Amino acid sequence: MKFGEKLRYLRKEKKLTQEQVGKIIGVSKRTYLGYEQDGRYPKKREVYGRLAEALDCDINYLLTEDEEFITSAAEQYGSRGKRQAEELVAELSGMFAGGELSEHDMDAVMIALQKAYFDCKADNKKYTPKKYLKED
Repeated sequence: MKFGEKLRYLRKEKKLTQEQVGKIIGVSKRTYLGYEQDGRYPKKREVYGRLAEALDCDINYLLTEDEEFITSAAEQYGSRGKRQAEELVAELSGMFAGGELSEHDMDAVMIALQKAYFDCKADNKKYTPKKYLKED
């Protein structure tokens, strides 16, 4: 189940409107609609916590391994990093479709590739012109 589908299901279980959930978590209705209908993800991790609290669920239910990876890539490398992470997840998901790997093996491959992604980003940072580097 995708992030937006999870939100919609939990919201309906709690008998809340999209506007009500948006108010509870401190975002506009339009932003919340983006999460639920447009496949967008919160930019800040604390929003996941507020969503979990508002919808009375475990944060891990909302934050699957892929979503955590995408969010982390966005936080560290901005919109370009997020887009690259989304593309990587999409390609990997296609690679696993109809395969014979167990869930455990697929998770292990995903974790290894995510680590490789972040290692490569860190290595490539040394080639980035100084004017584009973010100050840590």
